Amino acid sequence: MSNFVIFDTSVLVEDFRTSFHEKRMAALDGVIRISSVVLAELWRGASTLGERGALQDLEKNHPILVPTAMNWLDSGRILRRIRSDRGFEPHKLRDLHFDLLIALTARSWGARLITSNKADFELIRKYKPFELEIWPSRA
Repeated sequence: MSNFVIFDTSVLVEDFRTSFHEKRMAALDGVIRISSVVLAELWRGASTLGERGALQDLEKNHPILVPTAMNWLDSGRILRRIRSDRGFEPHKLRDLHFDLLIALTARSWGARLITSNKADFELIRKYKPFELEIWPSRA
């Protein structure tokens, strides 16, 4: 397993709102890195002062990983293949795009991606392998 860990938005949102993953995160073996895509998604939904403060702490305390030009190009190619294979509508492809960028960034850095969004990331992994760990959701 890689020493780098990237949390998907699903895990961080649930932890910010309920502290559901707090103990598991504290016991985690790995160096945490933050995806710029995850940060963008979190900032888009940050509605409380506490959430905004937590995001500022993430930015300050963890290096931010950014998708490369190749990650962006690969994401378009992979989404085209998914559309062709699965017949997904444009709105579903838009939903998958950020997840795909997060996964490709993790792959580029050899990082383990931790998510609660099992269905989408397992689908993505069928098209481009990357290290994935699924954590349960409280919901």
